[in-house]
Amino acid sequence: MGEVIAPLCFISTPPKVSQENLMNSMLQPSAPLPGSYRSSYSQLGTFYDEKYQLMWCFMHASPRPCFSPVLLDEIRHFHETVVSQNTLSEDRKISYIAWASDVPGVFNLGGDLNLFRTLIQSKDRNGLLRYTTSCIKVLHANISHLDQDITTISLVQGDALGGGFEGALSSNVLIAERSAKMGLPEILFNLFPGMGAYSLLSRKVGIAHAERMILSGKIYTADELYDMGVVDILAEDKHGERAVYDYIQKEDRAKNGYRALRKVKDLCSPVTYEELIKVGEIWVDAALRLEARDLRMMERLVARQSARHQGAA
Repeated sequence: MGEVIAPLCFISTPPKVSQENLMNSMLQPSAPLPGSYRSSYSQLGTFYDEKYQLMWCFMHASPRPCFSPVLLDEIRHFHETVVSQNTLSEDRKISYIAWASDVPGVFNLGGDLNLFRTLIQSKDRNGLLRYTTSCIKVLHANISHLDQDITTISLVQGDALGGGFEGALSSNVLIAERSAKMGLPEILFNLFPGMGAYSLLSRKVGIAHAERMILSGKIYTADELYDMGVVDILAEDKHGERAVYDYIQKEDRAKNGYRALRKVKDLCSPVTYEELIKVGEIWVDAALRLEARDLRMMERLVARQSARHQGAA
């Protein structure tokens, strides 16, 4: 699978509230980061707001809004580009990364279930492990804010399910619009979310509550998750982008304190790459034990994912 590398685009003024206005303002003529980059990402849009040192990332995976291998590869390259940019130059420094979606009503529907089903049916443990490792590398980079002085933000506008919920949880700050829904449905096909859900939720809401959430398969509203302490900031619908800017302005007023506290959290409650990989290996072995009825349920969920994507297109 070939990599697709994009220039990172820049805007100089903050967008208005709605995503439509945000995208319109971003599509003005822009200058790429210095260096050699290929023409464009195929499943990830990246735009830089210089005033706030904020990089927006909009996911639009195909053929379903999930963590496709192509999207994972592009996110990995994006991470490498950010680290390189911040290391080489103070110009256009990236201090914030905001993850969002270009797919109406969907943040991300999680793992590539169609790929899972194919690999499980062929008993391809190495293939499952490669995909799992790719997910974990991307997730851990976001958890650890790329080992940079960066704040990662998830803006959930729509559904974040399974690995999509894990991806949202991996950011330092989780902002959700009120109509958003999040949950971990893997138990419905006799599996568990193996890309960080337990590690991240247990540190936020405690072990017992994390286990209840995982084993219930329940889909939660943003309000419920905010009351639990899972969602950090609750925004009104169509005001999510403004909530991102409001948060950045608040952090910027006391950046020394915010960033020092984050270092304390990283020290006292670390989510290590090694922990995530070991959990991922347990997930792979559990996936290989799924039976035909479990795979049929997975197939039905794939069909629903595809229908959601076609309806949003």
